[in-house]
Amino acid sequence: MSFFGKIFSKIFPSANAAEVVAAPPAAVPDASGAPAVAAPPPSIPLGDVPAILDAMPGAADLNWRTSIVDLLKLLGLDSSLAARKELAGEILYSDGEPGSAEWNIGLHKQVMSRIAANGGTLPAELRD
Repeated sequence: MSFFGKIFSKIFPSANAAEVVAAPPAAVPDASGAPAVAAPPPSIPLGDVPAILDAMPGAADLNWRTSIVDLLKLLGLDSSLAARKELAGEILYSDGEPGSAEWNIGLHKQVMSRIAANGGTLPAELRD
């Protein structure tokens, strides 16, 4: 299972993590040779992500809403730099210096956007 699939299955245990799309599919040129815009994966409403995460044991002690490290800790997943680099590679995130505050914040936003794209309900401030 992909690292993002593990995150998704921890939040939505009943969802089929094998169907989760970690990175957007590559755009394929159309018949005219012009690049086509890749369609997003189908979204099936799964639930209110903040409510699910806030209900988890230890959530009150972690800043999971803005910290990728705290989000991974809350989910019981490896939060090491190596694990975060693996996650970033999987979701095609490459902005900034790995491990820096900017990079971690950007990675968190990308993960939240992918959760929303796969059916999780998130307020805009957690996606953008």
